[in-house]
Amino acid sequence: MAGKFSFSPQEYQEAAVKYRRDLLMLPIIGIEDTLKFMTGRPGIRYRERVGTMTGDAQFAPYNPARSVDFDLNLSFRDLETYFGSVVAKFEPNSAISTLLGTGATKGDGQISTPTAKHVLSHIAKGLSEHLNDAIWNGVRNASGSTTKDLFNGFDTITKNEVTAGNISASNGNYMKLTDPITNSNAVDVAKNILFSLDPRLRSQDLYLFCSQDFVDKYNEAYLLTHGSVPYNTQYGQQAVEGSYGRLKFVPLYNKADSKYIHVTTKANMLVGFDQMGDVESVMVKEYEPFILSYIATMFFGVQFETLDKRRLKVIELAD
Repeated sequence: MAGKFSFSPQEYQEAAVKYRRDLLMLPIIGIEDTLKFMTGRPGIRYRERVGTMTGDAQFAPYNPARSVDFDLNLSFRDLETYFGSVVAKFEPNSAISTLLGTGATKGDGQISTPTAKHVLSHIAKGLSEHLNDAIWNGVRNASGSTTKDLFNGFDTITKNEVTAGNISASNGNYMKLTDPITNSNAVDVAKNILFSLDPRLRSQDLYLFCSQDFVDKYNEAYLLTHGSVPYNTQYGQQAVEGSYGRLKFVPLYNKADSKYIHVTTKANMLVGFDQMGDVESVMVKEYEPFILSYIATMFFGVQFETLDKRRLKVIELAD
C-alpha cells in the first residue's frame, strides 16, 4: 500500500471524534430502503410513550341546556429504544484497499485518496445491513451478540400482541388466511384484504408490507385475470386493484420469511433512535499491532403507534 494511504491510529481516533455525528447517522441512512416507508423518531433514549386519543362528543342542533360526557379514550404504547454496542476489528490497509477496489464515493464525486473518515464511514454504513435484517424479525435478548438480539422487530411485536389478544379478529385488526398464496389466487387474496379493512383505514393512503414473493404471485395472477383489459398497461402492479391506488405494495427483502402481511400508514410505523444526545459514541482504539477496533454505541427500536383497526390490519399467512 502506498505510504500516503497509511494513517496512524491517532488520525482514526481524531476522525472518530470529529465526525461522530455523521458516523452515528450512517447506519440509519443505510436502512433508508425500509425507513422511507416508515416514520423515524430521533431523540428517543430508552423509552417514550406514544399513542392516540379518541372521543365521542359531536355537534348537534343548538341547545343551551344539552351537555354530554366526552368519553375521552387515551391509548398509549411504549416506543422503546435499546442501547447497543459494537466492537469491530479492522486492518486499515485492507479497508482502504476495499474502498479503492469498489470505487466508494464521497458525495457525488469519486474517491481518489481515501481518508480515515472514509474508512470509518465504510464500517459504520456496513452496520446498517444488520439493522435492516432485524427490523421485522428481531427478538430482544439482552445476553445476545447480534443485531437481531438488540430489539423486538415489527413481526415479533405483532406475534406478542396476537398472543395477548390485542390484535384479533374481534378487534377488527386481524385476519388469518385459510389457504396458501399462489399464482392463481393472489389477486383474490389481495382484494379480500382490501375489502376487509375498516372503512376509515381504507380511506387513507396505505402501505401493504409483504414479501417480494407475494407481489410476484400477485403480478402473475393479475396477468392471467386481466390480460385483455385495455388499461392493464404494465406487468408490475404498484397497488391493489380496486383501492384507487391507495393500498400500495411495499415488497421488502427482510419480509421474505415473515408469516404476516401488514396494512397500515407510514405514520403508524415508528423507528426510534437517539442521534441527539451525548450517550451514543464512536471511538477507535488500538489493541493489537496493525489492528484497530471501531467501537460504537447507539439506541434503536421500533413500535406501532397504535393497534387501532382504523390505523392497522394484520394478515397472518396460512400455516
